[in-house]
Formats: sequence, C-alpha cells, structure tokens
Amino acid sequence: MDDHKTAWTILGLLVLGAAMGLGKLLVSDEVLTWRLIIGRAILGAGASMIAGVVLIQIPDIPPLALLGIGSVLGTVGAQFIELRLKRRAGGFMRGDRG
Repeated sequence: MDDHKTAWTILGLLVLGAAMGLGKLLVSDEVLTWRLIIGRAILGAGASMIAGVVLIQIPDIPPLALLGIGSVLGTVGAQFIELRLKRRAGGFMRGDRG
C-alpha cells in the first residue's frame, strides 16, 4: 500500500473503532460520564487497530476488507479487553497482586 493510503486506512480504523465503542455505550444501560465515554472510545479505537497487523501479512488488502476485519476485532477485542481489565481491577481491589 502507498503511504498516504496506509495513513488514511489507519485513521479509518481509529475512527471506526471509536465510533463502535461509543455506539455500544449508547445502547447500554450504563450512566454516561465523560470518563466512560472517552474510555470506551479509546478502547474501541485501540482494539480495532489490531486489524492493522493484517497489513503486514497482506499489504495489498482492499481497505473495505480491512475495515471489516477492524469492525470484528474492535467489537470482540474491546469486550475481551474490558472483561480482562475488570477482572484484573477486581483482583487488585481484593488484594491479589498476581
């Protein structure tokens, strides 16, 4: 991929992940706070960026296919990361340091 196309694709993955994270937050029953909104946007954007690894393996992948992979990884990845962080925080609060 050309450098400018790669930059736009990465930006698209970031925006897609952030939008998905915010969308999931809006349909939930959680009370909206700025901390939660920003955290979910960052988490969704970061998780969808995992799709960028596909660019290393398949440099000529169509951008739409990459965004589709980013959508799946953004949704599933964010849920997995959030679950792990909640478990880790719960263990930390109980005094487990492992």
